Amino acid sequence: QLNMAKKKEAFLKEFKEGPLQFKPTYKFDLDSEVYDTSEKKRKPAWTDRILWKVKNHSEVESKEGESPEEENPISVTLYEYVSHMSYGISDHKPVTATFKLEMKPLVSDPLVVLNPEGEWSAEHDVLIHYSTVQEFPSSAWDWIGLFQVTFRHVKDYVTYAWVEDDEISSSRDSKQVYMSASEIPRMGGEFLLCYYSNNLQSIVGISEPFQV
Repeated sequence: QLNMAKKKEAFLKEFKEGPLQFKPTYKFDLDSEVYDTSEKKRKPAWTDRILWKVKNHSEVESKEGESPEEENPISVTLYEYVSHMSYGISDHKPVTATFKLEMKPLVSDPLVVLNPEGEWSAEHDVLIHYSTVQEFPSSAWDWIGLFQVTFRHVKDYVTYAWVEDDEISSSRDSKQVYMSASEIPRMGGEFLLCYYSNNLQSIVGISEPFQV
């Protein structure tokens, strides 16, 4: 029924689905893996499905008649498409899909370039040198965080410095910010510096890995 609808309905035609390599997920007797034993004896069906579609730039900008340089900034790869037969509270079995998303960068050059200065340790205050592109929308709420190289979220910082409150020198082309020795982890290891932009709500610059 879904495949027939995809051929007829324009809005469904561009949606994709992985191969159905699991048993029909409907209709089951509750708390069991037995298909409907009621008087209706409904025919098993793949009722629960996951479809996906990547909206490209041409769909968004076609109203303005513009031709985008990159039509598909996001690529999607389906890793797993399965049902979960162990759940029995419904006459359906739940279905999940796992995807890998790859997004092309919106800019070719980083908005902020930053580097640790000198040797970093918990024995003395340390310095960070950074520079921004000319049109960068900086904010007093921007900060630079010290992260382990294995960090997974912007909140995983070990410590951070406010780019304005902790600034010690500034010129047209570059600025310096300090971090207190008391904030530097004594156990050492491999770390990164990341610049967080409050206006853009994202990390906009990452240093090369370095040792503490």
